[in-house]
Amino acid sequence: MYDATDTISLIDPCGQAAEGRALAEDIRSEIKQGLDSSREISDEELMDTITEAVFRKPECANMNIRERRELADLVFNSMRRLDILQPVIEDKSITEIMINGPDKLFIERGGRISRSKRSFDSFERLEDVIHNMVSRTNRIVNEASPIVDFTLPDGSRVNVVLKPVALNGPIMTIRKFPDSPMTLEQLVDLGSLSAEAEEVLSCLVRAKYNIFICGGTGSGKTTFLNALAGRIPPDERIITIEDSAELQIKGVENIVRLEARTANSEGRGRISIRELIKTSLRMRPERIIVGEVRGEEALDMLQAMNTGHDGSLSTGHANSAADMLKRLETMVISAASLPLEAVRQQIASAIDIIVHLSRLRDKSRRVLEICEVSGYAGGMIHLNPLYLFEEHRDQGCENEKNSCGTSEDDRMVRGSLKPTGNMLINTVKLRMAGISCRLGGV
Repeated sequence: MYDATDTISLIDPCGQAAEGRALAEDIRSEIKQGLDSSREISDEELMDTITEAVFRKPECANMNIRERRELADLVFNSMRRLDILQPVIEDKSITEIMINGPDKLFIERGGRISRSKRSFDSFERLEDVIHNMVSRTNRIVNEASPIVDFTLPDGSRVNVVLKPVALNGPIMTIRKFPDSPMTLEQLVDLGSLSAEAEEVLSCLVRAKYNIFICGGTGSGKTTFLNALAGRIPPDERIITIEDSAELQIKGVENIVRLEARTANSEGRGRISIRELIKTSLRMRPERIIVGEVRGEEALDMLQAMNTGHDGSLSTGHANSAADMLKRLETMVISAASLPLEAVRQQIASAIDIIVHLSRLRDKSRRVLEICEVSGYAGGMIHLNPLYLFEEHRDQGCENEKNSCGTSEDDRMVRGSLKPTGNMLINTVKLRMAGISCRLGGV
């Protein structure tokens, strides 16, 4: 399998790209004309036919075996698969694919975004690939309904926005996930989390503390949620609720996975996160995991946490633990006309721990805060910071304006998650579970 960013003359937009694409299109047209429309041809037969055509073409005489193989793959992918996207999707090192029209394809690898040398032949070809992908999920995307979210068979999450909403569209964003979810130990090895904090969070998950994960886009919330869920005892019953199925919880047999559904072309059949949370309460869950809370469903999630479903987990977008509380207040108030005091009391009662993640300037993903929601008093929800990220700056580089160099090494963030020295205040769940934890002498 060739790398999605290799400079290959057949599909590189520079040099012989136009010539290579024209050759691939010529072979594709020739094969389509020669196929028997009354008989369905298998992938193997089609690939054999394409390979024969490539070796028969005079234009391919000067190509080596690798180049001919790549040309055959290109033609096959354009006929049966996802065209130039196929090798990019199959590349395990790529975590995000961003397509801004047919000639602008960006990929994220190792936390860094770069432009790929691949491009679609036309707007029409990109639209064909998009409609091919969407049709396999029984969803529709068109000018009347130009936005759609869906999941590929490998678990990748896809968002599509067409014209006229996307002025330079079609736009497609594909978030890929590893075959095996990351563990907390791996996050420690990567420096995202300290070993001590990992041990504490493991204890809190097993003791059924309600944990909320927050952060910005691309900060690793879903990855972290998966890792925390890996600490759930295997004999418990879990219900997961998501907009688009992304979670990969391993080691738990008694698991129910629910996914929201958008309305059809007639505006019917929509099933919201709120409905799924309400339905999940009738399934005898021991824990409820909501992939992301972003609206009125926050009220139902908090009510579930407050009605005996301890150990529940969820995520949300926010810039800090304190900001997440404010966002939850707004979400709940939008769902019901409740007094602010009642809303804050419910949040303080439901959520035990908030973990804040961020993607730093060196593109690394780190845990910046682990805070306990210690209670409600004086009209405010109070946070008890347990761990805070502390950046270590070299002497003479206390601020970013001095001349400390601009090399890759200089831009790296050096720091670690440090305990604040505060003790965990609400220790009832730990004691009830018979779990001892090193934090603050608990």
